[in-house]
Amino acid sequence: MNVSSGICRITKKTRKMLGADVLRTSSLIVIIFMFVFSVLAGNTGAQQDNHARPVTASNGMVSSQHYLATQAGLEVLREGGNAVDAAVTVGFALAVTLPAAGNIGGGGFMLIHLADSKQTIAIDYREKAPAGAYRDMFLDTAGNADPEKSQYSYWASGVPGTVRGLALALEKYGTITLERALRPAIELAEKGFAVDESLRESLIEEKKHMEVSPASMAIFFKEGGVPYEVGDILVQKDLAWSLREIAQNGPDAFYKGKIAEKIAADMKAHGGLITMKDLAAYKPAVRTPVHGTYRGYEIVSMPPPSSGGVHLIQMLNILEGFPIGSYGHNTAQTIHLMAESMKYAYADRSKYLGDPDFVKVPVKGIVSKRYADDIRKKINPSKATPGTEILPGQPGGYESDQTTHFSVVDRNGNAISNTYTLNFSYGSGITAAGTGILLNDEMDDFSSKPGSPNAFGLLGGEFNAIEPGKRMLSCMTPTIVLKDGKVYLVTGSPGGSRIITTTLQIVMNVLDHGMNIADATNAVRIHHQWMPDEIRVEKGLDGKVVQELTEMGHTVVERGTMGCTESIMLIDGKLYGASDPRGSSSLTLGF
Repeated sequence: MNVSSGICRITKKTRKMLGADVLRTSSLIVIIFMFVFSVLAGNTGAQQDNHARPVTASNGMVSSQHYLATQAGLEVLREGGNAVDAAVTVGFALAVTLPAAGNIGGGGFMLIHLADSKQTIAIDYREKAPAGAYRDMFLDTAGNADPEKSQYSYWASGVPGTVRGLALALEKYGTITLERALRPAIELAEKGFAVDESLRESLIEEKKHMEVSPASMAIFFKEGGVPYEVGDILVQKDLAWSLREIAQNGPDAFYKGKIAEKIAADMKAHGGLITMKDLAAYKPAVRTPVHGTYRGYEIVSMPPPSSGGVHLIQMLNILEGFPIGSYGHNTAQTIHLMAESMKYAYADRSKYLGDPDFVKVPVKGIVSKRYADDIRKKINPSKATPGTEILPGQPGGYESDQTTHFSVVDRNGNAISNTYTLNFSYGSGITAAGTGILLNDEMDDFSSKPGSPNAFGLLGGEFNAIEPGKRMLSCMTPTIVLKDGKVYLVTGSPGGSRIITTTLQIVMNVLDHGMNIADATNAVRIHHQWMPDEIRVEKGLDGKVVQELTEMGHTVVERGTMGCTESIMLIDGKLYGASDPRGSSSLTLGF
């Protein structure tokens, strides 16, 4: 029995025995136990041999950014459900337990690998611009982008895709009912769960944006705007009602029924753009994933309108021509080559990526080995190329920090890699009255003013200009690595513009540097996105390496942590998983 999964089962049983009157106390015990046992299981990397130890299992594994969602997904696998069943359950549960990013008012991307057919499917449930959207809607009278309008107003929300996306996955590839998948989420919303320090602090930080929404304040703060304390029970009655409506009436409840009516009414009352017609018209798209190879492994990731998969493969193609393994992990030489590869990829992103239903994206050219060869020839192995000298190439042939990722593998080798988001933390901060549903601010991911940087400093091009019905560009990078046609690694991360590079480093840490998945997860990360022309590094990078990079001509800046990966490896029939210690509530469980 996995130690972590054992403590969660005991906790659930104990809660039932103790009763609701001591729910707060038992919830605090859970938080303490999860920390203690994560140390014992190796999730913090505090091992005598200086190596972190992955969670191990043989029959199934779930890795997500909240322990209650992970537990809910694992229970489905134990009952005989498949990876899709568990993933959909996790997705709905995170909408309750991780309101900063988990959602039913946002959207995202799911990769599904079916072991029997050796087929991988990409479900695009990214949000869309409402019919009333127009190109210059976020520009002020001086022609400059107005971030308050694109991030924290009723105009900031795209038409949500999560409910239809998760329901589609379950209908086509799952085995359980939608009602069963929603059951844990409904219970968590109805009965509540304990507020931890991370949730408390994030709510306090976002209070100023939530104060414009009485519905948000009524849910996420006590009377008078007083913050919840650690251990208080957060109950979301309106969200429980919405989830129950979906369970009873299917996704149409959200897009055509009572929930849709409430969302549209709240939008109309505040000058928002989303209408009943917009909601009814929303459909997710089933797309062909992007494929690449790296040192004998197959890389499968998300296609546009996500830019993640395309540029992950592009960077790996460039780096494949260098002996990265012999250079060593996080040496100056390795980081230099990674940063140079990142510059070229993000430069191309600024010009060529957008919604493929509206623009012709040169995916084939960008992910080609020949194009990578051309870029590699431009890289000086010992000197940084200034970002100002790098322009989008000629490949030929035609998001917020507060995103969340989860990975699932079942006993048959089926796998899910899913990343979804509200964009900024808690989206726009606005809750649709009577629904308990936080609304996304994904309209900010369009290029409000093509050629100008967005909130993450990423330059946007004409391909990502606002148009009605269009999906906005994303950095989300759910990824599956295959070896001999079988799942080898399932990974992904939140992190806004850093998602792509975070995912890149998980892949490289495993394939180039031979790390186990826990060490690969815990390792110090770096990031370069072309503009601004700097290497961003986490605390802990060797000072000598920083000095060597500076001597090569790089500007190195130390910032906060990057990403929060949830990863699973499948090696010789055994599962190895790791949740990122950068996430305070993250947990991987297996059995």
